[in-house]
Amino acid sequence: MTDYKAAGVDIDAGNEAVRRIRGLAKSTFTAGVLSDIGSFGGLFKLDRDRYPEPVLVSSADGVGTKLKVAFMTGRHDTVGADLVNHCVNDILVQGAEPLFFLDYLATGRLEPSVAEQVIGGVARACRENGCALIGGETAEMPGFYADGEYDIAGFIVGAVDRPKIVDGKSIVPGDVLIGLPSAGLHTNGYSLARRVFFDGAGWKPNTYVGELGKSAGDALLAPHRSYLNAMRGVIDRRWAKGIAHITGGGITENLPRVLPAGCAADIDTRAWDVPPIFKVLQQRGSISGPEMFRTFNMGIGLIVACSARDVDRVINTLAASGEPHARRIGFVVAGDHGVRYA
Repeated sequence: MTDYKAAGVDIDAGNEAVRRIRGLAKSTFTAGVLSDIGSFGGLFKLDRDRYPEPVLVSSADGVGTKLKVAFMTGRHDTVGADLVNHCVNDILVQGAEPLFFLDYLATGRLEPSVAEQVIGGVARACRENGCALIGGETAEMPGFYADGEYDIAGFIVGAVDRPKIVDGKSIVPGDVLIGLPSAGLHTNGYSLARRVFFDGAGWKPNTYVGELGKSAGDALLAPHRSYLNAMRGVIDRRWAKGIAHITGGGITENLPRVLPAGCAADIDTRAWDVPPIFKVLQQRGSISGPEMFRTFNMGIGLIVACSARDVDRVINTLAASGEPHARRIGFVVAGDHGVRYA
């Protein structure tokens, strides 16, 4: 006689994980949440006073092979926050505020304590961003993932009042590009970074790297920042003509996504100090400059395009919102969507 547990699926462990997660999720609930954890679907009431002409904005993403570093270090409390912040930034660039979030956690063998750590990070970032975690799925799939490994994905829905949509259509040559600093690699370029650090340099996650002033694992697990609080004032005043979240593909691939036809970008790489982790990666991996800029964010996590007349107001508003290191890093020029570096 056999049963589901003998086949690798532990229903009791699943129930224990849900018990632990329920309180974490409830701690994120906002006034719009109408359902409880455990329902077949999540219910959310949109505040029509806040959004007279509401437009819903959605996105989905994962953490990628940054998870491999979490597995190596045994630290699972940060990648969930990385996931939320990445998704929040992805809808922020169109002017949206987050409403609610759903997660998907899949593993070969469910460990309730690990699930609690991962979703704890999700819940923490949801609270920080005013976003309700209204549901999700935890899947135990024996034989599909290696022991001790998992994958996590997130799905976000936000809203923006239609007149406040940021879409880049009004960007013209002569506009200024303002860069906001990243906290590290965020959630992109980890396949290359792991190869350089662990395969090439032969470091372990706990290896202290003098050039970084911390261990290799700590440097790689630096959090993916949310730019929501810093950007609210700029978006509300409609100074942002376009916003680019610098994720996979770096500035080279992401900035052109918000540029209209007939526009390109000139970036002055001397305008900011590239953080040490990128210099170490380039030197240790013998990576070319162009490859660095189309793989990593190079220390710039978000780029705002605005009119030249609004530059000082944008930078001062960002500083007043806790973002004192935003700076002018380039200009929009006539061209065909490319990015030029100087």
